Amino acid sequence: MASTQDAWYISLLGLAEHFRTSNPPDIKSCIQCLQAVFNFKPPQRVEARTHLQLGNILLTHTKNIDLARNHLEQSWCLSQTINGFDDVKFEAASVLAELFEQQGQPTHSKPILRKAIELSQHSVYWHCRLIFQLAQIHATEREYEVASSLLGVGVDYAQISNAAYTRVLFLLSRVMLLLIDKKIQEVLPLLNQAGHLVDTWTGSPHQKEYLKVFFLVLQVCHYLMAGQVKSVKPCLKQLQQSIQTIMAPTWPDDDTVCGSAAGESFVWLSRQQLYVLVYLVTVMHSAQAGYMDKAHKYTEKALAQIDKLTSSDEGESTGVAARSGAALAWRLRMALVEHAALCRLVAGGKAHALHEIARAAHLLTIAPDGVTAAAHTPQLHCLLGLYAMSMNCMEAAEAQFHTAIHMSQERDLWMFAKLNLAIVYLRERRDNDLAQLMEQVRPEALPPYAHGLRAASYYVLGLQAFFQARYNEAKRYLRETLKMANAEDLNRLTSCSLVLLGHIFLSINNSRESMNMVTPAMQLASKIPDVHVQLWASAILKDLYRLAGDTERENEAYQMHCNFSQALLKDHFQATQLPQHALITWTTGPPPALPPPPPSHTS
Repeated sequence: MASTQDAWYISLLGLAEHFRTSNPPDIKSCIQCLQAVFNFKPPQRVEARTHLQLGNILLTHTKNIDLARNHLEQSWCLSQTINGFDDVKFEAASVLAELFEQQGQPTHSKPILRKAIELSQHSVYWHCRLIFQLAQIHATEREYEVASSLLGVGVDYAQISNAAYTRVLFLLSRVMLLLIDKKIQEVLPLLNQAGHLVDTWTGSPHQKEYLKVFFLVLQVCHYLMAGQVKSVKPCLKQLQQSIQTIMAPTWPDDDTVCGSAAGESFVWLSRQQLYVLVYLVTVMHSAQAGYMDKAHKYTEKALAQIDKLTSSDEGESTGVAARSGAALAWRLRMALVEHAALCRLVAGGKAHALHEIARAAHLLTIAPDGVTAAAHTPQLHCLLGLYAMSMNCMEAAEAQFHTAIHMSQERDLWMFAKLNLAIVYLRERRDNDLAQLMEQVRPEALPPYAHGLRAASYYVLGLQAFFQARYNEAKRYLRETLKMANAEDLNRLTSCSLVLLGHIFLSINNSRESMNMVTPAMQLASKIPDVHVQLWASAILKDLYRLAGDTERENEAYQMHCNFSQALLKDHFQATQLPQHALITWTTGPPPALPPPPPSHTS
């Protein structure tokens, strides 16, 4: 029979739970009951568990972070020496480490998690969960090699523990980190190994489909990072089919997909998050392939899905899952808005593009916990550089590209900014600056996997040779661009190269070859649509028809040129009148205050 002292604290724990689960919850009374438990000097197990409960409740329902941390530290300290007390011990370590990370103190998180991993080798679930958590912290700190090594430990541990599903999750997570770190040579063997494990999966069909979506997302990203728009199509089609399977009403919830086996209670993303992610990679593919209308359509759908996702998450507690969900939704939204701006610029809608860029700037100012806004700023400066170029504000464009290059730690973005900066120097006839810059962005200086960037580099070399009237050399570079662009359906590069070749042939009085280049350039530019290439091509067509003595077609081409020109001038004027146009002068600190953006997606 329990002593009077035992009865007191047991009653207090029961009363605290009653207050916590009341409707509405009475959190103040719940906390008072839990704090009163310590007055009765309960056993160490009860004390450790009560500190954990208080820490969680204070974190979830109050802003008293310091007191929450104090309770969690006491729970972790007390429970370490208690055998067979896994749930309290490792939850305390996990929540405490997550709290330190949120407060910008990951150096405090790491030793806690390393100790917990050391103590949890007998518990498959906790050992795997804590490895995932520590790897995530190292990845956030850009310590990719350490994170990848930890995930490798997880792969081996899951295999020894017969946790086949979690083994593949660890393996795919490692592939994802290697992709982020651009370790492309290391990616392929691991991606092939993961693909084989998924193909030969004999377990739950739901787990197989879930792992297949994760695998296909990585495979698609691998191709898109290289600019291999044509090669990616079969994988992207498979991914779109798989996500439809997962989103079917008959598909079970995430807990059922995981199953009941020890150590397999993990999902990479929820199926709703996966759904938005598949929209995003589809937008990325459409933008790279030069299908701007399709990219815009999928962007609208994806943004609507994110709105739905965030509105359904608003009712959740402010726990770890809710915070990480908010951070992911923010990142997905930012990536979509950036692509929307890029597509608008290509299609000649500078005012619309500026609205999207301003929306991205606004997102930087409302970044949730767990998101480092500074990591996303270089992309925004790059977009502002492209916008300033399209507005003929070359000084501002140069400043924006320099800012992006200075701030970015991503080699691909750095190269992209430098290639565009080269075009700024070309247009301003700054030959010395251009010569120095081109040494850094020549095709042979770019990484072998970067197919799209290398094709773009040949195009810039061709443009440089054209400006210097070295026409044979220009043709050689542009044919290399065409070969690479056609191999991977990079339609924008193809249309730009064709129209420039048309201009070169016109310059050397080869009207026939010029027409052979400009006609498909115009067709392709109309399909994209790329108004700037259409404007350029219509000017060349007008001259070609004039030389051929075809007055009717010359007048048609002239009228077409006037229409494109007037539309661009009207849009140019509209953009200059917008208060957001002032963003082109922003190069330091947080984005300047602007009028609030319109709703997050418009048809």
